[in-house]
Amino acid sequence: MSNETALETVTRECKRLKDLAERAMGQVPPDRFATALSEGGNSIAVIVKHMSGNMRSRWTEFLTSDGEKPWRDRDREFEIDQDDTREALLARWEEGWRALFATLAGLGPDDLGRTVTIRREPMTVSQAIHRQLTHYAYHVGQIVVLAKHLAGGDWKTLSVARGESARFNDAPDTYL
Repeated sequence: MSNETALETVTRECKRLKDLAERAMGQVPPDRFATALSEGGNSIAVIVKHMSGNMRSRWTEFLTSDGEKPWRDRDREFEIDQDDTREALLARWEEGWRALFATLAGLGPDDLGRTVTIRREPMTVSQAIHRQLTHYAYHVGQIVVLAKHLAGGDWKTLSVARGESARFNDAPDTYL
């Protein structure tokens, strides 16, 4: 593996998380996308809506304004309206990821030590990026767990299946 820069590594990991979430969501029947497992729990639809709002807020004008934008209504991200169809939410999902990837592509190594703010808390660009990466990993994990439950017996593993580690280790390029 080449010596990736920190920004290249973060970009690669964000792409991996996005792909993982999308492969999981792709296995969820359309009528189950907004299904929560319990009262007050989050559905995949809610998590997608929340992540989209978070990404658009955090990555818009990243270096020059607080990451919590005045136009963001975080509390509404946890409510699903009639306009929040799967297609509409996935379009917003794409907008959020586009904002993230465009911002990361515009940063250079010298930017990592600069100071930005999120909710009036100053931090370095590097700290802010890692904060967001862990936030997205947390929610992608939730999406995968929900998707596996909602897909039921039709679920296809997103990684090495149980009992298949030796086979994978012998021929990783032919496994998945």
